[in-house]
Amino acid sequence: MSTFIIPAIITIVTVFCMELVAWLAHKYLMHGFLWVWHEDHHQPEVESGKFFQKNDLFFLVFAIPSAASYIIGLSTPNTWLLYVGIGISIYGVIYFLIHDVYIHQRFSWFKHLDNPYSRAILRAHGAHHAHTGKEAGESFGLLLVSAKYFLKRTR
Repeated sequence: MSTFIIPAIITIVTVFCMELVAWLAHKYLMHGFLWVWHEDHHQPEVESGKFFQKNDLFFLVFAIPSAASYIIGLSTPNTWLLYVGIGISIYGVIYFLIHDVYIHQRFSWFKHLDNPYSRAILRAHGAHHAHTGKEAGESFGLLLVSAKYFLKRTR
């Protein structure tokens, strides 16, 4: 039993920590010096007409540490790194499903999610995309949304 508990804890803690890492990366890297990669994501998809965006390069930014953690964790006595890599991968799948599939509808899945949390995620992301420039943004996270986005819109 204990051989399962520690890896599970490492994996779950990593998933939760990735929300903070993603928030920091989004606010300070994507809306900072890597805006050149992220800018097209803030342009309306209808106008760009492209399925892939430069913003998709951020997949590599997160995939490389995950892959390195798998490799090092499997090939050295530092097996805990394997579970960090698994946690990063799990967060990546969650991010893909919520951001690319549900929010931006890049695939025709999950079109009928309707609950207070899913509506709050859409409102928060909509508020983020209301800013087309790299400055004056809000709501840089994905899974943790401010309570204000749970409130019904009055406009």
